Amino acid sequence: MQSNKISLKQFFQYFKIAVTGKEQNFTSGSIRRAVFMLSIPMILEMLMESIFAIVDILYVSKVSVNAVATIGLTESVITLIYAVAIGLSMAATAIVARRVGEKDIKGASNAAVQVIFLGVFVAAIISVIGILYPKEILGLMGGEPDLIAEGYGYTQVLLGGNITIMLLFLINAIFRGAGDASVAMWTLILSNGLNIILDPMFIFGFGPIPAYGVEGAAIATTIGRGTAVIFQLAILFFGYSKIKIEIKDLVLRVEVMFNLIKVSLGGIGQFLIGTSSWVFLMRIMSEFGSEVLAGYTIAIRVMMFTLMPAWGMSNAAATLVGQNLGAQEPKRAELSVWKTGKYSAIFMGIVSIIYLVFAPQIIVLFNATPDVVKYGSLCLRVIAAGYIFYGYGMVVINAFNGAGDTKTPTYINFVCFWLLQLPFAYVMAITLDFGPSGVFWAITLAEILIAVVAIVWFKKGHWKTVKV
Repeated sequence: MQSNKISLKQFFQYFKIAVTGKEQNFTSGSIRRAVFMLSIPMILEMLMESIFAIVDILYVSKVSVNAVATIGLTESVITLIYAVAIGLSMAATAIVARRVGEKDIKGASNAAVQVIFLGVFVAAIISVIGILYPKEILGLMGGEPDLIAEGYGYTQVLLGGNITIMLLFLINAIFRGAGDASVAMWTLILSNGLNIILDPMFIFGFGPIPAYGVEGAAIATTIGRGTAVIFQLAILFFGYSKIKIEIKDLVLRVEVMFNLIKVSLGGIGQFLIGTSSWVFLMRIMSEFGSEVLAGYTIAIRVMMFTLMPAWGMSNAAATLVGQNLGAQEPKRAELSVWKTGKYSAIFMGIVSIIYLVFAPQIIVLFNATPDVVKYGSLCLRVIAAGYIFYGYGMVVINAFNGAGDTKTPTYINFVCFWLLQLPFAYVMAITLDFGPSGVFWAITLAEILIAVVAIVWFKKGHWKTVKV
């Protein structure tokens, strides 16, 4: 009994250290402790993001089915922005982690500046398109005229203010690469805490604030993320993180920029392949009407709630790989991945059981329309069948990225998403008339294959020789 009490006490001590960011060395000592210290703030960071996604859809589902479907269509386009942001952030994490492992903090800071420059440039282009053509974007995604009329404001605000999404991703990636996972966590808590507070005020109206409906959700999100970005920049410029930026650092460094672009191209391609496949899947789903689309959107949001912790663990694996390769510890880098993958698979296995048993009860919390519940719960159950593979695969794929080997996951995604998932989904759902379930099974089979291929290739060890 005494031993259990001590271990529980140690757990809370380690938890406190993890969330306060006092642990800074991840290239020596216990690997399990290093995984824990990085994973806890990253899991909490991602949980906060997914809690907001759940709360957001809860509020919007009270507006209309069209409002929920609008979010689904818009976010399938927003994922293309996420692809660029995540691709750049993978490069940022890999390069910053490698420089930190080499004890080159100045080099890490220089890389951080170039990441921010790139993010601002890309976001500006997307903003112009989003502000000028929101109705056309929803129309291309298969939105019905009444849906476009009700929801185009949401699309316009979210795409127009996408710089907040871009910088939030990129600067948090810098923090994670440096091992400052707790700073990234507190940034997300600020961002999403504000979103949760502001959401009902702008959706339903509050005092002098009019009721904007679904557009209000986008306004609240942009304000929350924008505030968090200001907080991030203050931390970078005032030196509260391991990475510090000074005014004199704000210059274009061509060599660093090209290195960053070179590493990020594989990551951007990797996620463009993955996210564009989600866009096409959403387009297929729109063929079955707004209620089926709403059920699918709710199910995906619920799934994000449990995918984010696994994503947090995979981010921890990426940082550990980058820093340990920089410290000339490839064996330790590999062991970190296997341990993190095991923890992620166990977690996802538990979640899959919950989804298989309680799917209808979960969906009805958001919308009680019979078809929404029917197809939302079917989506949860089918995709949950591959959750264990998904959990392990996410960690291994992100380990490649942490090493700077962003090309291998790109090839894996291309084969599994474009050559398998999309043709399979179309043939099953449309040609063979299996309906939405054809799309759900395509998602599950693709994710299982990704995990298997990634594990086999990771064991070959080529990622250990990548230079960034």
